[in-house]
Amino acid sequence: MKRTPSSAQCSKLLKAVADPERLRIIELLRDGAARPVTEIATELRLPMQNASHHLKLLRTAGIVTAAKAGRFVRYALAAKYASKPTAPGRSLDVLDFGCCRLELGDRPAASRDDR
Repeated sequence: MKRTPSSAQCSKLLKAVADPERLRIIELLRDGAARPVTEIATELRLPMQNASHHLKLLRTAGIVTAAKAGRFVRYALAAKYASKPTAPGRSLDVLDFGCCRLELGDRPAASRDDR
């Protein structure tokens, strides 16, 4: 049984996702692949420093994990918040924080026109 986070923990998670760029990073990582910051920055057309800053905030909140792979650090969504896709072959649909759920849309972040 999943434990519901305290209001302070929930607030920390919600603050971390309360930025359009961080939501775009979450949408990009929802396919489950771990990616280096260079790939994330290139795919989302973000300056490297901005992508790195947003990933640090998401990592501090525990929403993404970081794993060293050679000289790169690869980032992925934390498994503890990821719900299984609702259909085979689909990407992650929901991040479940316990206190609330973040539903992710169908379109991948890289094809969005609202940047």
